[in-house]
Amino acid sequence: MSDRGRTFASDNWAGVHPEVMAAIVAANGAHVPAYGVDPVTEAADARFHEHFGSGAEVFLVFNGTGANVVGLQSLLRPFEAVICADSAHINVDECGAPERFLGSKLISVPTPDGKLTPELVEAVAGGVGDEHRVQPKVVSITQSTEVGTCYRVDEVAALANWAHGRGMWLHLDGARLSNACAALGVGLGAFGSEAGVDVLSFGGTKNGAMGAEAVVTFRPSEAAGLRYLRKQSMQLASKMRFTAAQFVALLTDDLWLRNATHANAMARRLADGVAAVDGVVLAYPVEANGVFVALPPAVTEALQAEFPFYVWDETTGVVRWMCSFDTTEEDVDAFVELVAEVMGELG
Repeated sequence: MSDRGRTFASDNWAGVHPEVMAAIVAANGAHVPAYGVDPVTEAADARFHEHFGSGAEVFLVFNGTGANVVGLQSLLRPFEAVICADSAHINVDECGAPERFLGSKLISVPTPDGKLTPELVEAVAGGVGDEHRVQPKVVSITQSTEVGTCYRVDEVAALANWAHGRGMWLHLDGARLSNACAALGVGLGAFGSEAGVDVLSFGGTKNGAMGAEAVVTFRPSEAAGLRYLRKQSMQLASKMRFTAAQFVALLTDDLWLRNATHANAMARRLADGVAAVDGVVLAYPVEANGVFVALPPAVTEALQAEFPFYVWDETTGVVRWMCSFDTTEEDVDAFVELVAEVMGELG
């Protein structure tokens, strides 16, 4: 483990933003009702409505996998399937939780850039009406994607139109929605009902919070059922005010945007720096707070001894470097210098 303090392993490795921590401390006082019937949760709901509209219903949960499972569960029956990119978090990094707890099949689609299109989805959405086959019911996308690319608003709307035209739903995994919106210069609500999204997971943990995620539904008829699904899925917090306080902080005075904008800027600085190093090849466009590059294995091993990070694809040598709200220019410049040094010796 590096003694440098900050790494490029994951935005999950970062601590809690001071304004978020202060909000948690401020919520720690007198006794208040449990399970979300408290003034802080009420304030968090109001902030969500400011961003996503008064028709949005919000259900706070502990983690991203829980948010995805609960949200998808509100859209599916066990004989129905979810279409997603092969790199999707629900397909790769949730230990089979969606399939186990929903009883629904995931149909994964190879993509060149982590993004689904109506054409890609159309190619796997067969078997409708055939009782021998699972029925495609939900298209699930990730914003920003697992490889750091971002869907434009019109691209999401096109997928929503395709899905709705076939009696299907659109789910959005927004673990890094803040980063995508910051990169695209749009508000959070741009990827809600305005774009045709039916249910989304909104991430706080990767953007300065501590174990705070949310399920946001734009289907009022399903809101009542989500209350029970959240509890049954073990995602209902008793001391909800401490989760809610984090969203009050993030969604007030654009803290979510400030954090995401900074993380994105550090990723851009990192990408520009390493792109000038001979032998370093960017694997995907850098559009949010992730940088993906192909490196020789010996270089990766040497770098990881100083700055821990993850190998994204062992077969191609692509690694992932993530920037966070607390990444500094000094962190980036020191890492770029190290990359240049190691590539010169081992590349």
